[in-house]
Amino acid sequence: MTDKTAYFKGLAGEDAAAGFLGAKGMVLLHQRYHSPFGEIDLVMQDGDVLAFVEVKSRPDGRVHSGEYAVSPGKQRRIIQTARCYLAENPWTGVIRFDVVELTLDGIRHLPNAFEGREW
Repeated sequence: MTDKTAYFKGLAGEDAAAGFLGAKGMVLLHQRYHSPFGEIDLVMQDGDVLAFVEVKSRPDGRVHSGEYAVSPGKQRRIIQTARCYLAENPWTGVIRFDVVELTLDGIRHLPNAFEGREW
């Protein structure tokens, strides 16, 4: 798979995840937020909660294959990037870190998939 193909598949997965979460009442605030530490796929508002969402597309995988792909190192980079986002976009409510996985089994949303214990 070329880098360009992977990029467009990633965008399609993020769009599908944003639509899925939007149907659940969440509001997309930012897609593909970049910082020096990495990227957050989706920043969503869920009522009074700000959710930083990592999207994992696993077209050949089964349930949990996306969830397991968010390693401790990836979690650390997401948390550091979330700190950058919050420095630019102050938030006084609850913050959580979610994962959305897209697999052969469908779309699965895991709220609070990991904790940002460094907060």
